[in-house]
Parts: sequence; C-alpha cells; structure tokens
Amino acid sequence: MSESKPAGTTHFGYQEVPVAEKARRVGAVFSSVARNYDIMNDLMSMGVHRIWKRFTIDLADVRSGETVLDLAGGTGDLARDFAGKVGPDGLVLLSDINAEMLQEGRRRLDDEGIVQHLDYVQANAECLPFEDASLDCVTMAFGLRNVTDKDAALRSIYRCLKPGGRLLVLEFSKPLNPTFSRVYDAYSFSVLPLLGRVVARDEASYRYLAESIRKHPDQSTLKGMMENAGFARTQVYNLTGGVVAVHRGYRL
Repeated sequence: MSESKPAGTTHFGYQEVPVAEKARRVGAVFSSVARNYDIMNDLMSMGVHRIWKRFTIDLADVRSGETVLDLAGGTGDLARDFAGKVGPDGLVLLSDINAEMLQEGRRRLDDEGIVQHLDYVQANAECLPFEDASLDCVTMAFGLRNVTDKDAALRSIYRCLKPGGRLLVLEFSKPLNPTFSRVYDAYSFSVLPLLGRVVARDEASYRYLAESIRKHPDQSTLKGMMENAGFARTQVYNLTGGVVAVHRGYRL
C-alpha cells in the first residue's frame, strides 16, 4: 500500500518536505558522505554489501557488446566489473545525480586504471537523457529509495531499455523475520548514526539513511511498481533475511 501524505510533499527520512526540496536535501546528504562512502559501507554492513553487489552483478549477466547503465552508481563498484565484461564493442555508463559522488567514482576508477569502455553521465533517474530502446541493462544499487518519484524513474528506465533488456534494483528492504526486524531496527537507529558521527563526522546524514530505508517500499510493493511501469517476468531475490532484496524485471 502506498503511504498517504500531504499534497505537494514527500518524505525525506521521517520528515515531510516539499517535493521540489527533496532532491536538494538528498544531494546535500550525498555530497557530505561521498568521500567516506566506501569505508562507511564496509563498516555499516560489516563488508556484506560486497556480497550483495556480487550477487547483483552475477544476476545481471552482462555480456560482450552490451550497453549498460549503472544508475546511482556511486563510487563505481558495479561499473568496475561491467567494464571488464562488455569488451571493445560495449559501453558502461556510470551515472549519478550527485556531482560529488560521480567525481568520487571517476577518481576511484581512474586510480585503478579502469578507463576503457566506460563513460560518466550526471543524470536524474526520473528523466534519463538517453534515447528510447538504447540500453541492454540498467542496474541501480542503493539508489532508488532516494528518488523523489520512483514511479517516474521506473518508467524512464523502461523507456530506455531495448526489448529484452533488464533492470536490476538492489535496495534495502523489509526483513522477513519479525524478531530479526526488531534487532535490525535497533542496530540501524543506534549504531549507524554513531558510526556516522565517529567516522564521517556526520551523524545527521546517516540517521537520514536509516530513516530512508524504513520509508522505502517493501518487496511486494516494489515488484508491483515495476510491473505497473511495464516490466515483465519480475522476480524478487531476498538476501540476508530480506535486509536487502534484488528486483529483476525485463522489457519484453
């Protein structure tokens, strides 16, 4: 079920803010956390985020010659792997709405010598600047929950995919076990802000990230949203007891 909210507003964590203001606030969060993003991911997930991303990469099944968009790609964990798979006839587009995150991703990949078959695009997921039916695969890891209009983003992605193309959304979701869910809540609202304060000197941003997870649609709701946008053969893969889930759908 979608949540009711005052007209013209949307959620920013647990706050209600004007729709036009959310993108600015989210941008400020990720501008703040960009430099510490990777180390914080390792600390917050105890390294398990790397396993979640590896599962998503394997599920994407990227092949030589394909054009792949890593949307909200952050520091390039998925794009790095895809760049080695698409070959000389393929292309990986690393994209993020936030300039600081995109610059951090480019700096990191350049430092690792990953420069071939790769390009960078600052873009809003709600209105992607790509031609219709131009992409073979789109991935979005831990980015959809920060989008103001998720339905518009799913429709935009669908428009850009070729027939037979696929979307994979890796995102925090709803734990399946009620007892584990309570433990997870306690961890999220005590440990995450503490780590943010001690490591990144930014408790508020990490409290927002914890709140944004709780406001994100659960597994079945997101599956329905993808199907409403046109995606078919939509599947949900729960990881770590539903703490995160991968949704995969196809444009047929």
